[in-house]
Order: sequence, then structure tokens, then C-alpha cells
Amino acid sequence: MKLRNKKPALLLIDIQKGFLDEHYWGGNRNNKTAEQISGKILERWRELNLPIFHIRHSSLNPDSKLHETHTGFEFNDYVLPKDVEPVITKNVNSAFIGTNLKEQLDQQHINSLVIIGITTNHCVSTTTRMAGNYGYETYVISDATATFDRVGIHGEKYDSELIHLTSLANLNDEFANVWSSEKLLNEL
Repeated sequence: MKLRNKKPALLLIDIQKGFLDEHYWGGNRNNKTAEQISGKILERWRELNLPIFHIRHSSLNPDSKLHETHTGFEFNDYVLPKDVEPVITKNVNSAFIGTNLKEQLDQQHINSLVIIGITTNHCVSTTTRMAGNYGYETYVISDATATFDRVGIHGEKYDSELIHLTSLANLNDEFANVWSSEKLLNEL
């Protein structure tokens, strides 16, 4: 059965202009084409007339690149929402906390989710874990997500690609199926 027959919803998590400032988030971002790939996935979703939910982070910190007073709060140009597509604003890592996302999904009888966005190890991971725990059949698209270098608890530096791959490994086969965009588009 083709994935499109399950009427999967596409969740675009925090694909916002603020993440273009690599230095601010830790530097050395991986998957520098994640927004472009996300745009191609979004375009295919629109062609198939499948449900789409744009999620954006609204930081409570006025100095954050994702605070509503900064241009970084805006959606990336590759994934601009259309008027009919729901936009959900959150201020924590999970798209389910403090929002009506679950209610909207349940009202539309959506049981399958495809998750793309930024960052792999924060909001993508948290939303994916909750989706899996809620019982949604969930897919995370590896090359349509991205992250940055991180500093460990002892001051050691972890490369963004290692953080990305480890985050995806933690999600795969427990909370979600991790696919490439190529596999996703072939399965649609």
C-alpha cells in the first residue's frame, strides 16, 4: 500500500529563518540543503492534496533568533505556508504541548505523520517521541532535518553529523521509521 493512501500529515517543524545563523546555534550545521529538500516534500504533499501542518517556534527569550520580534521567527522561503494550511505556534520543544495539534489531527482522523524540520535533536526528536507515544505511525525524513555542533557536559565538542545520526538512531524503530527523502517520495 502506498503511503499516500494512509492520508499522512506532513509536520514541518521550525523551518524558520533564525536557523540560518549557524554560529548562534553552535556552528557546523549538517544537511545544509534540508530546507530545499523540505520544500520539495511540501510541494509533493500539495500535489497529492494531503494534510499539512506548519509548526513554528516562538521563543519566550526576547534575545532569541526565534522570538516573534526578530526576522528569524519567519518561515524559511522554501516552505512558506499557503493561506489554507494550518500554522501552529509553540514555545516548547514538542509541537503537541500547549497547542491544538493533536486535536486537529484527531478531528481529521489522521493516524500517520511525516516529520521534517529543525533541529533533529531538539524539536524534531521531542515531537517524534510524543507522536510515537500517542500511537501515530510516524516517519522522520533524515535529509529534511538538520542540527548543529553541541558541547558536552565536560566541555567536549560533538560534531553535528554525529548528533544528527545519533538522534535518528534513537528514534528509529522505536518512535518512528527513519527514511530518506528519496524513499519517502518513492513510497508516496
